[in-house]
Amino acid sequence: MLPEKVTVFEVGPRDGLQNEKEKVPAAVKIELIGKLADAGLRWVEAASFVSPKWVPQMADAAEVMAGIGRRRGVRFPVLTPNMRGYEAARAAGATVVAVFAAASEGFSRANINCSVDESLERFVPVLEAAKRDGVAVRGYVSCVLGCPMDGAVPPEDVARVAKALHDMGCYEISLGDTIGVGTPLAARKMIETVAREVPMGRLAVHFHDTYGQALANILAALECGVSVVDASVGGLGGCPYAPGATGNVATEEVVYMLDGCGVETGIDLKRLVGASWFIFDHLGRRPVSRVANALGRGGAQAS
Repeated sequence: MLPEKVTVFEVGPRDGLQNEKEKVPAAVKIELIGKLADAGLRWVEAASFVSPKWVPQMADAAEVMAGIGRRRGVRFPVLTPNMRGYEAARAAGATVVAVFAAASEGFSRANINCSVDESLERFVPVLEAAKRDGVAVRGYVSCVLGCPMDGAVPPEDVARVAKALHDMGCYEISLGDTIGVGTPLAARKMIETVAREVPMGRLAVHFHDTYGQALANILAALECGVSVVDASVGGLGGCPYAPGATGNVATEEVVYMLDGCGVETGIDLKRLVGASWFIFDHLGRRPVSRVANALGRGGAQAS
């Protein structure tokens, strides 16, 4: 049975654009975020406060936050991997931040050069400061259905990391199939295992579409009781560890599926498709999203 309403958590302006090699101007990012909010998205991940040395595309995070300002009913979370990032995010006016850990040791060491437990320890001061400041913190767990270094990841390992983040104070845990290798039965087993440690209502899913399984995996997650889905406008993004990966599932494909299932999202598909074409026109290529390509720039067939 599917939930009556699903929250779509947009990650394109951060998780999607951070993989682009050519610099995207802050003004374009700000306009994209505005178009996504106008389409009805109420959670739009706006930026990442990390070292520009490692993620040059996010060097203008403070400028982007200043440009989008505040919108009634819309939240703009930002990624903050450590205290330095948290303090910069707070100075820029962020009221929701996110931290990320991996479910596999190999990915943790390759991505952030430390063990899973060491990465969790780094988040303790961030969560303590956030609690003091009244800031909500979201937790991401990477490689929940497979790791490019370690291969298969036991669901119990995912549950352990998710529980640690939840126990620290994360209001929601997003479970990410970073390289897109998962299938529906594996996704269901993983979610059911995690839900023994973290309430289902605190879980979200973040599926990549490398093998074309993202929508099927999302449907399996919704049938388990998950009601928050991460997605990226136009299918922006990718994974450097999976050559040819198409990256995040496209927001308009998730919305099209949910609309067809009678699930409420509050999102205007026509406007969403317009936002997709806006950013991909700037990037000089067509959206990855099949829905955006089928409906065209005007989203003419979208209801």
